[in-house]
Amino acid sequence: MKSKIVKIETPGAPRPSPLAPPSSSEPTGIVLNIQRYCTHDGPGTRTVVFLKGCSLRCKWCGNPESIRFKPELSYEPRLCVGKKECGACLKPPFPEGAFYVVDSASDDKVKVNWDLASDVTEEMVALCPPKALSMFGKRMTVNEVLDEVEKDASTYRNTGGGITVSGGECLMQPDFVAALLKGAHERGMNTAIETACNVPWENVAKVLPHLDTMLHDHKLTIPERHKKWTGAGNERILANFKKAYETFPDTTFIARTPLIPGINADEEHIRAVLAFIHPHKNVIDYELLPYHRFGLGKYEHLGVVYELDDYKTPSDELIQKLQAIIDEAFGRTGGAK
Repeated sequence: MKSKIVKIETPGAPRPSPLAPPSSSEPTGIVLNIQRYCTHDGPGTRTVVFLKGCSLRCKWCGNPESIRFKPELSYEPRLCVGKKECGACLKPPFPEGAFYVVDSASDDKVKVNWDLASDVTEEMVALCPPKALSMFGKRMTVNEVLDEVEKDASTYRNTGGGITVSGGECLMQPDFVAALLKGAHERGMNTAIETACNVPWENVAKVLPHLDTMLHDHKLTIPERHKKWTGAGNERILANFKKAYETFPDTTFIARTPLIPGINADEEHIRAVLAFIHPHKNVIDYELLPYHRFGLGKYEHLGVVYELDDYKTPSDELIQKLQAIIDEAFGRTGGAK
């Protein structure tokens, strides 16, 4: 499969609706995945609902399938049985030229022209017998999501867990998220979101009244560096954080940093975040999320090149050093060496 860098729309640019919603008064959203029994996405054991669409373009993103709004094609070459045995995607209704075979006696697996394959639909994907083709994302109603999440209600009661809505950037679908969290509260579930808050304040204000915990990312401190590595400055992000802390004093906030050596894994950034959150007592913790490379295979499945191939995970020594600074700031046992 030939990979290429896919041009993705500029953060903040106007976007058309990803799919026309069904004729129903019940809010709907584009859901990427629902993951159960998660223990690092808020208090207790939780079910995380991942939504499609993001307003940032972080070069280290571990979930590239979450960036675009609409459902999109994924291709797993390992499962393809080839033209001779199958060849279904080489025929209508698939777009002409979207899939092709390089003449080879040893390999007749199909390749993907990702530009032409952007119009492949869920109905077409269902015609692939070996399931080498699949779609990332589908439209769901609030009740469809909550019915799935509520299957683990007893676990939430026993652990203090609940539902966490993540992304992508979940606040890009504020009406759906607000309805989802409101419905979760009505069903007796604790609520949380994971966000970078690079959205209009109105989006934040719609969601926070239904929120128990907001886990939010301080990716980089300096606006120019933030724009270099994420595609957008952080001025709006920081303004939203500060306004959220002050406007919703009864909401619990947990700051986080995805820790990448050579980008933000340094004492200067950690201390700057601590200085920003220190005046606000409802920010109860600051977590470090060590960089990992678990999402590399997804880039291949989407036909996208991963741009941070030379970057490594942070060492245990570096993590411990920076964590000690945080522990000292929060008055925990130990402290910075």
